[in-house]
Amino acid sequence: MRPAIFPLLPDPGCLLLLLVSWLFNPARSEITSLDSGNIDDILNNADVALVNFYADWCRFSQMLHPIFEEASNVIKEEYPDKNQVVFARVDCDQHSDIAQRYRISKYPTLKLFRNGMMMKREYRGQRSVTAIADYIRQQKSNPIREVQDLEEISSLDRSRRNIIGYFEQKDSDNYRTFERVANILHDDCVFLSAFGAISKAERFSGDNVIYKPPGENAPDMVYLGSLTNFDLIYAWTQDKCVPLVREITFENGEELTEEGLPFLILFHMKDDLESLEKFQQEVARQLIGEKGTINFLHADCDKFKHPLLHIQKTPADCPVIAIDSFRHMYVFPDFSDLSVPGKLKQFVLDLHSGKLHREFHHGPDPTDVAPGQPIQDLASSPPESSFQKLAPSEHRYTLLREKDEL
Repeated sequence: MRPAIFPLLPDPGCLLLLLVSWLFNPARSEITSLDSGNIDDILNNADVALVNFYADWCRFSQMLHPIFEEASNVIKEEYPDKNQVVFARVDCDQHSDIAQRYRISKYPTLKLFRNGMMMKREYRGQRSVTAIADYIRQQKSNPIREVQDLEEISSLDRSRRNIIGYFEQKDSDNYRTFERVANILHDDCVFLSAFGAISKAERFSGDNVIYKPPGENAPDMVYLGSLTNFDLIYAWTQDKCVPLVREITFENGEELTEEGLPFLILFHMKDDLESLEKFQQEVARQLIGEKGTINFLHADCDKFKHPLLHIQKTPADCPVIAIDSFRHMYVFPDFSDLSVPGKLKQFVLDLHSGKLHREFHHGPDPTDVAPGQPIQDLASSPPESSFQKLAPSEHRYTLLREKDEL
């Protein structure tokens, strides 16, 4: 008998079964598990990372696991470089320190990171393979529109905040830094760029970045720092793209709450721009040093009738200024006192010192007139924004709950 030249092969029918099994049961994706020892290294080296913060006891977390893995499989086919896109997860019961670090209080929560920096807006889209994959593709798309003619600049939408970079060449450290900034802030500003001969007229002293604020006659502002220093140009651009006083809506309320800062809110009628302008001016004049300790917001009185009722106000009382500490709401005594030097600042300082809280429960200090008007004791309530408790049912969102988008 002739010796076998080839090893024994499986029956052709078995091969077909193996192929069908592989097609319908593809290898599961290796989702990176993060802990305190590897989280910084993995996230800092990832262009984009989508992190699933979960708890094993949460049924919505259990339902998301296979969807998250399959979305990872799809995306890794398109972005095979392991540092281009990372899908990762954190068991928040096992790693409560990480959950606390990123203020995770509901499960599952999907957070996006770029080069280690957590984005303000978490993923709140549909929990499906297609939707998650599309979201990552969108995050990987170029956020900068290249200008082909400087005439395009004259026709920009001046109701938006525009950041324009003029560079000698695209393959440069200056542009790569600009691109990193645009990837992070593209939801807040429109980013444009021009290169070579097209941009030459705007590069009289080298590569140049300018900010065109909203308003047809608003003057341009020029970035004067190093274009390769990411921290400097990011801080400058963020200051231009993210208004000091932001509008709170039912759509972004939870996102603002997750920033973990109390709210200083102006309630005003939608067409009352004069009150808004005064508030913005006084915040800039008196409270710029408090940026990072409190969120400065304005809200439509008609939309937020329920929070107003909570402080015994109606739209007819607007404009009204109040602080929402997530436990209580404190009312600024009189909007007409807004321009009194130091009055608004003292109101905020009294929050930080605990004076507003103390007077809320025990009445004005013996030697002082209460700067806030205590309305209702919510000491037994959980620490959440009054907007969450009082929003109309069709807009209600609760921070301390499981996700129900699945």
